[in-house]
Amino acid sequence: MSYDHTQKAPLHLIFYPIVVILLVLAWIGRDQQPVVLCTLGVALTLVLVALMFKQLTVRDEGECLAIRYGPLPVFRKLILYSDMSSVESGRSAVIDGWGIHWIPGRGFTYNLWGFDCAILMVKGRIIRVGSDDAENLVAFLREKVGHPPTAEQAETEVDASDDRT
Repeated sequence: MSYDHTQKAPLHLIFYPIVVILLVLAWIGRDQQPVVLCTLGVALTLVLVALMFKQLTVRDEGECLAIRYGPLPVFRKLILYSDMSSVESGRSAVIDGWGIHWIPGRGFTYNLWGFDCAILMVKGRIIRVGSDDAENLVAFLREKVGHPPTAEQAETEVDASDDRT
């Protein structure tokens, strides 16, 4: 079994109109070089951030789970399956935010959009991996790490098989 899922989010679309406004402001203030340089610097930064956080890809890479933001691949995280002690389905809170965050007592969160996530215990630390495909991610990780499904998941599978007969 393998896993490869890319979640796309509309959050990056907010940056492009702002960049256009900044470019217009740079054009208007073209006689003042510091204003132009500052405005263009902010516009370039916003374009780069939009390209870094347009999508989140979670992929099985044999011995580890790879988490990559993109399409500009600046941020990534590799988590060895052998380091995972538990995997469960959950929801992140507003405090966990979107993007990459560390909150004391809550651990790291890698999230792009939405609140569904896989909650991993890795070397005694919590890592939340947000996904619009969290159920399949959790099922894959449970199989990969060797944890059986929870009673609730097993009951859901039995109900689904009953519906097919």
